[in-house]
Amino acid sequence: MKRVVVTGVGAVTPIGIGKEEFWKNIKSGVCGIDTISRFDASAFDCQIAAEVKDFDPAVFMDKKEAKRMDLFVQYAVASAKMAVEDANLNIEQENPERMGCIIGSGIGGIHTTCEQHARLLEKGPGKVSPFMIPMMISNMAVGQVSILFHCKGVNMTCVSACASGTDAIGQAFLAVQRGDADVILAGGTEATIEELSLAGFSSMKALSTRNATPKDACSPFDKERDGFVMGEGSGILVLEEMEHAKARGAHIIAEVVGYGSTNDAYHMTAPAPDGEGGARCMAKAVENAGINPSDIDYINAHGTSTPYNDKYETAAIKAVFGDHAYKLAVSSTKSMTGHMLGAAGAVEGIITALAIEEGFLPPTINYKNPDPECDLDYVANQGRDAEITYALSNSLGFGGHNASIILKKYMD
Repeated sequence: MKRVVVTGVGAVTPIGIGKEEFWKNIKSGVCGIDTISRFDASAFDCQIAAEVKDFDPAVFMDKKEAKRMDLFVQYAVASAKMAVEDANLNIEQENPERMGCIIGSGIGGIHTTCEQHARLLEKGPGKVSPFMIPMMISNMAVGQVSILFHCKGVNMTCVSACASGTDAIGQAFLAVQRGDADVILAGGTEATIEELSLAGFSSMKALSTRNATPKDACSPFDKERDGFVMGEGSGILVLEEMEHAKARGAHIIAEVVGYGSTNDAYHMTAPAPDGEGGARCMAKAVENAGINPSDIDYINAHGTSTPYNDKYETAAIKAVFGDHAYKLAVSSTKSMTGHMLGAAGAVEGIITALAIEEGFLPPTINYKNPDPECDLDYVANQGRDAEITYALSNSLGFGGHNASIILKKYMD
């Protein structure tokens, strides 16, 4: 089997655009959640979200092309460009048939869907844009990124709700490991902070309603947690066959060594009791990596700040890791970024890779009230330095989807 390494990352997030700004703010515990500014949310139970600020698509792409892309695609293109630049990857020197692209998105182009539906009702079918379909379909992030970088090899879209981004990285890892590609641009993207999405999640009673204190609203593993906060953005990683990366003198951030994927087969939205499906997923990832559970030093948890998710994910970690669960560090960076849905696992994969490279445990901010059922080391409120050899990142999605990836400190 080929070894697979991460050689570049790019991110568009509510707490920064680009690796440097984003990672600096993760380390500092900066929160990107605030009152929604994109539309008037005063009639909604939830009026807060983690919006991407100061994103100018013209910085990353032609203005005319940008107008033919939904926001979720723009985010993916921008992240991919930054990842390729970070990897110092010369596209002209790569064999396009050995380059792939796998990007997840849970919902796709909902901005375009809502905008064009309104136009249909107001002006009639003749006024619906001919670009509507290629703008709103979920695979168009992969489509546009592949066109931009001539990725003619392995190519797919993962749609597994909030596990989409992690599944995309996992599938890319397996493809490079098998020898199907030399390089794959992998990750996730989402842009769902829109009235219909907010109304739908609000009707489910899934969202936090701490509208008066948005910076404190997302409090994973805290006893007073009351729901997740919608986020948006994109994360793309350059996954590369190790010898290919070494041959071109690439800087290697971390190594990908394991992937697990399971389903609860239990409920449309609720996790299986005690996190049974998530536990099996983590165990599969550990087995796939060929390591022992006690080798894991850090877990970037799904940690949504919902009552059931945090309780059951904690139970799942205990089931897999036993006594070692109390020795490893666990944090939820959604406390800062909000829940980026299909992009969450990709952005958290980037965080996990950078945490390993730098030897730093990102914090879970807003942790104030310990919950007896959530009693692990959640790196409360302030990050800290630590040697990390192996780290695991979890994503759990509606429909019972579970995905886990394991990254390792790179050693030749």
